[in-house]
Amino acid sequence: MNYQFLDTPIGTLRLVSDGKHLTQVDFPNHHGDAGKDEQRSDPVLKACARQLREYFAGQRRVFDLPLAAEGTDFQKSVWAALSEIPYGEMRSYGDIARVIGNPKAVRAVGGANGKNPLPIVVPCHRVIGSDGSLTGFGGGLSIKKKLLRLEGVPLTGED
Repeated sequence: MNYQFLDTPIGTLRLVSDGKHLTQVDFPNHHGDAGKDEQRSDPVLKACARQLREYFAGQRRVFDLPLAAEGTDFQKSVWAALSEIPYGEMRSYGDIARVIGNPKAVRAVGGANGKNPLPIVVPCHRVIGSDGSLTGFGGGLSIKKKLLRLEGVPLTGED
C-alpha cells in the first residue's frame, strides 16, 4: 500500500492507494502521525491530491479517480448511490435506501455510510437525517458543516 498526507482546510488527510486505485481517505485524528516520513506516493495519490486541492479551491465538483473500496456488496451499493448525489445537494438516508431498492434499510444505509472508506471523494457528507438534521459523520460534524458550506449548502441554525 502507498500513502501520502495532504494538508487541507479541514486538516491533514491521509490518502491510501494500492498503486492502481484509491482505497482510503482518512480524516485528521484518524490516522495519527506514524509513518509520516515513510510515505510512498504514486500516480493515483498524486491525482487524488490534485483533485482534492481543486475541490477545496472550489474548482472541482466531481472526482475522477480509480476507486477500490473494500466492503460488502450492500455497502458498495450504498457508496455507489452516494457517488450520484450532486455537488451542493443533500439526500436523506431514506432517499439512499430507496435509490438502492431497499426502502426499509434506512439504518443499514446509515451504517454503510458511516463505514465509507473514501469520504469527500464518495460524498457521504451530503447525507442528512430525514428531518433535515446533520447526523453523524466520520470526520465529525464540524468537518461535515465545513464541506457542506464549501459546496454552498445553506445551513440554517447550524454553527
